[in-house]
Amino acid sequence: MEKDNIIFGIRAIIEAIQAGTAVDKVFIQKEISSELMKDLMKVMKRANINFSYVPVEKLHRLTVNNHQGAVASISPIGFMELEDLVSSTLQAHAKPLFLILDQISDARNFGAIIRTAECTGAHGIIIQKSGSAPVNGDTVKTSAGAVFNVPICKVEHIKDAIFYMQGSGILTVAATEKTTQNLYDIDLNQGVAIVMGSEDRGINPSVLKVIDAKAKLPMFGSIGSLNVSVACGAFLYEAVRQRNG
Repeated sequence: MEKDNIIFGIRAIIEAIQAGTAVDKVFIQKEISSELMKDLMKVMKRANINFSYVPVEKLHRLTVNNHQGAVASISPIGFMELEDLVSSTLQAHAKPLFLILDQISDARNFGAIIRTAECTGAHGIIIQKSGSAPVNGDTVKTSAGAVFNVPICKVEHIKDAIFYMQGSGILTVAATEKTTQNLYDIDLNQGVAIVMGSEDRGINPSVLKVIDAKAKLPMFGSIGSLNVSVACGAFLYEAVRQRNG
């Protein structure tokens, strides 16, 4: 974690959250309790901020300062509201291209996806507040700075984003092996939001049920799966091919 991207101290973290700072995650010392810590827990719950209990040694590694048992990771970027992103994109582009990431938790995969999204002209990325990789130093580095050029939204639930896209006339397409439909048979030459699942379990079944179309990549080897960032690149570049072919 980059030193410039942390806040330490319970009161400082509370103030940061209440001021609207983009806090990705809070690390809290195990077996620590105080009235101020209870206040922090309430504030985090209201703001739906991820937190985890960690040994004090981890906090010492994050900062040499007096952290009072709490250190927060903050994002180096600001996040857009979903409604603003979709509205502004539809006004400027007849065929918007979005990515919806269902709890992709690895920062390097996230960064690689952002980089490919920027290179393919994607108009925005939507992630879930809980369970998603933070926008940290690893993300920024792996994205080669693309994270500063692609709008990113955080939503409470991925299904909220899917329903909003559908209500805005945008086709949602799931990248999943749980279909017989080939990616190259899907019409991506229209407003599209491509949904990618997490590295270990793919797209959540409850999310998969509400998506308009499902598509898979053809596999000819024995392994039968791709890294999520590689698969995402294949989907994005197929959209580019169809739109510019």
